[in-house]
Amino acid sequence: MDAARAALQPDDRDPYRAPRRVMIDRDLRGRGITNERILSAMAGLPRHLFVPDRVRAYAYEDRPLPIGAGQTISQPYIVALMSELLELKPADKVLEIGTGSGYQTAVLARLAAAVYSIEILAPLSERARSTLDQLDFKNIELKVGDGFYGWEERGPFDAILVTAAAPRIPEPLWRQLREGGRLVMPLGAQGTAQRLIRARKADGQPVIEDLSGVLFVPLRGAVEKPAR
Repeated sequence: MDAARAALQPDDRDPYRAPRRVMIDRDLRGRGITNERILSAMAGLPRHLFVPDRVRAYAYEDRPLPIGAGQTISQPYIVALMSELLELKPADKVLEIGTGSGYQTAVLARLAAAVYSIEILAPLSERARSTLDQLDFKNIELKVGDGFYGWEERGPFDAILVTAAAPRIPEPLWRQLREGGRLVMPLGAQGTAQRLIRARKADGQPVIEDLSGVLFVPLRGAVEKPAR
């Protein structure tokens, strides 16, 4: 059995078992995460395998960690919160913009039928693919590309999650969201305050909920160009 699959076994000798339980009980339940499917998904995922060796000792602390190329893995609470806001059902199809380490991707894959994830940085996508393959996920498809344009041939999507901040909702993503679908993302131009929002598609129009202040790395690619 390889190290990745071994990390998922209920073994009292697993050094990360206790920190993972503290993460679930204190940092997620303790801060108001109530969705049992999300709590179960994160309790069964070895977050330490998604971060570099040099920060592995901090994998279950409630804080973001560097994963290389100037990018970070979000703190567990934010992963859980954004997953909860998507209101996923087991049959849903999800688009994720910003694969990063692949940890959020794995959480989504335990909640939905299919996850399509785009990462603009090839080395990060390749590393995430290796980790997810080791954990034997079958319902995830990854692509290297500019997430601003989404993944039209795989749409429409029941839910879209953007894990980097942008000054506006990218229009291609909005077009690919199914009627009644939910889009969750941080909104804010670089250097300005960011707000976590959820936009529901109702008669083609966004019904936006402003949820909280957040701090994410900026979305890269076409979104950086001024809107015309």
